[in-house]
Amino acid sequence: MSVRPRSGVEVPELTVRVARAANPKGTPAMWVRDRLEGLWSDEDFVGWYPRDGRPAWSPAQLATVCVLQFLDNLSDRQAAEAVRCRIDYKYALGLELEDPGFHHSMLSDFRDRLAEDDRADRLLDLMLARLKEAGLVKARGRQRTDSTGCCPQDGSSLGWSW
Repeated sequence: MSVRPRSGVEVPELTVRVARAANPKGTPAMWVRDRLEGLWSDEDFVGWYPRDGRPAWSPAQLATVCVLQFLDNLSDRQAAEAVRCRIDYKYALGLELEDPGFHHSMLSDFRDRLAEDDRADRLLDLMLARLKEAGLVKARGRQRTDSTGCCPQDGSSLGWSW
């Protein structure tokens, strides 16, 4: 597979209209697009794929699907189905409503590529830098290394807050 970088992809007008009509307040998938658009670009992944070969699905979109998959606690098959069937996923990915999506195995292939070398760390560093630039996260003081930070002391969960 090879990557044909695409940048500045807008959400198709019909997808926007249908998604907003169906979800006037938005959904977490739509908020990801609205608030985190441009978090990754295909150019960030060019070194992950050979220069020749059949074109791959956009790695920036696959990275976004992985985030949505985590947020919705979906299996690879369920995430691929969500890309095919859910309007808010199509909105988040900037897809036409009739876009057929991709085979679920592309997600495991993407994660395999992510696991090579220190790609995951570099991608996380890039993501954090862009989130800081956008003012969505702030640098903090020292982080405790003896805690996962998964739960506050009162036992409540730390979910995404939009």
